Amino acid sequence: MTVLADRICKLVAAALLLSIATAAWADVVRKDVPPADTDGGIVKNSGPHIVFSAEKGGQAPLLVFLPGTGGETTRTVVGEQAFIDTALAQGYRFIILSYIDTPAVSQVCTRPVLTSKPDCAEQLRRKRAFGENTTTLIQDQPKDAIVYRLAALLRYLSKTDPQGHWEQYLNQQAMNWSKIVLAGQSQGGGMAAYIAKRVAVRGVIDFSGGWDMRANQRIAAWYSSPGATPPDRLFGTYHVQERFAELIRLSYNAMRIPPDHQFALDKPIRRPNANNPGHGEGASNPVYQELWREMLERFKRE
Repeated sequence: MTVLADRICKLVAAALLLSIATAAWADVVRKDVPPADTDGGIVKNSGPHIVFSAEKGGQAPLLVFLPGTGGETTRTVVGEQAFIDTALAQGYRFIILSYIDTPAVSQVCTRPVLTSKPDCAEQLRRKRAFGENTTTLIQDQPKDAIVYRLAALLRYLSKTDPQGHWEQYLNQQAMNWSKIVLAGQSQGGGMAAYIAKRVAVRGVIDFSGGWDMRANQRIAAWYSSPGATPPDRLFGTYHVQERFAELIRLSYNAMRIPPDHQFALDKPIRRPNANNPGHGEGASNPVYQELWREMLERFKRE
């Protein structure tokens, strides 16, 4: 391809992205909701919950995005804007959930800790996702748990936006997981996958989410444990230049994600000098927009 032709292709792609984004945002309302507004007992946060929804909510599926370690929601909405736009254009509602995302699993479940606590990673994720008192290695409170915060937010939206029919994502004040797709980057992707082990969600898009380990340098046992969500409702991506690409691939195989639902991304990365080059590409680089549409369309149809 000539240089001129390449430039034309890039301009056409950029124009298409802009038109899709404009259409996606045309009828969308953004709400920034401090977690404490949904429950006065919630103190810590990583920014407000950020909610995107068309003014006429209808029966749209809900996509809940869990940022990675240190991923403040106000930064996530900028970095993952192209993915958000794509989901909105597909008819989804979109929530970036604020939760306690530090310290990371790998920062807590170090090799010395794993020697005496081989299930450290699973215990940490269980506490952070469901609020169960499975470990003292993190100080998260029950109301800090991802599932608790999501339910509190949906109850808040049901009360403050009755025309939005947010109650459809609840089942007697608990979660109606059949209408909820979980997605996440890095630690958030791992949390999405872990939640799907415990409850049957509509689907999961895991962006580079797993390299939890055991003391023997093998991936954590929870990946291969039986799951409530069928493996064919899971998608996983990672970039081939990531530091932990092989471990992520092994974790996806252990979760029995079908081979055609795993994507080893290989487009040029935008920050080749980053500490972990390529790690954030899957959820943020517009070159993967067609892949995003493919995954989102699968869950929207069901």
